[in-house]
Amino acid sequence: MKFVRSILLVCSSALAIHAAPADTFPNKPIRILVGYSAGGAVDIVARTVGKQLSASTGQPVFVDNKPGAGTNIAVRTLIESPPDGTTLMLSANALAANPSLYQPSPFDPEKDVAAVSLVGRVPVVIATGAGSPYASLAALIAAAKAAPGTISYATPGNGSTPHLAVELFARAAGITLVHVPYRGGAQAITDVLGGQLPLLAVNALEVQPHVKSGKLRVLAVMTTKRTAMLPNVPTIAESGYPGFEASVWYGFIAPAATPKPVIARLHEEIQKAIRSPEVQERMGSVGGEVDPGTSEQFATLIHSERVRYEKLIREAKLTPD
Repeated sequence: MKFVRSILLVCSSALAIHAAPADTFPNKPIRILVGYSAGGAVDIVARTVGKQLSASTGQPVFVDNKPGAGTNIAVRTLIESPPDGTTLMLSANALAANPSLYQPSPFDPEKDVAAVSLVGRVPVVIATGAGSPYASLAALIAAAKAAPGTISYATPGNGSTPHLAVELFARAAGITLVHVPYRGGAQAITDVLGGQLPLLAVNALEVQPHVKSGKLRVLAVMTTKRTAMLPNVPTIAESGYPGFEASVWYGFIAPAATPKPVIARLHEEIQKAIRSPEVQERMGSVGGEVDPGTSEQFATLIHSERVRYEKLIREAKLTPD
């Protein structure tokens, strides 16, 4: 009997130790990793959500910027962090694309990390100069079919979400466009404004000032519905390609071994944060909208995006910068 009681005591102690992180979470500061430099859209959203998380959990929340290798450095830092719920990362499409884009594959987004919560989406747009002959998406497609491989488009870089989005569109439309990668959206916009290139693919926020000034014309947005930032611009789906969608998405992930009760608590707090007026306003300021949902729905998105990007990257033989 003494032996049995000893075994039961050991087992109950082990269970208590395993349950402790969920029962007491959060009991120390929370770190949010961002794979981009400070001041960008992902960084701004991370800091805004972090502020709300700090207020609701009673713990300090700080953003740790780790740019480089297309966000792979930040993802690796997350994977190697203690799985106690106090280290998160605000990820974007690169999480799903990089395992195919980089070789050897730097990580497995379905085994090495846990989906916590989608935050929102930002539309990618196809734009052209005000003096361009492409008055509509239909006109662009017609011109591209008439002279395959003669129309160029600029993006913020090889393997960037706008690059992948246009490649997906080109395949859906049955056309061939020539990609010209830049190191960031600003110079790409400058060259399209200057007439060096006819087309541009970036996020909606970056083109808005030039659309307002009349220097750029947006042909289509790549979200499933029109954006409030450009309400008169049709979607790709409206333009004859039902179901097409290739937006930028943001979502929180954690180390894979993070206990499910902790994931559930984090999801609850993040959902509460993204419904706050402050986060909704901030998402609007970067051209996007919040997108509530379950952890399982976010995991499904990561999987579907990974499959889609894997096929595209393999068939188009895409490589990172």
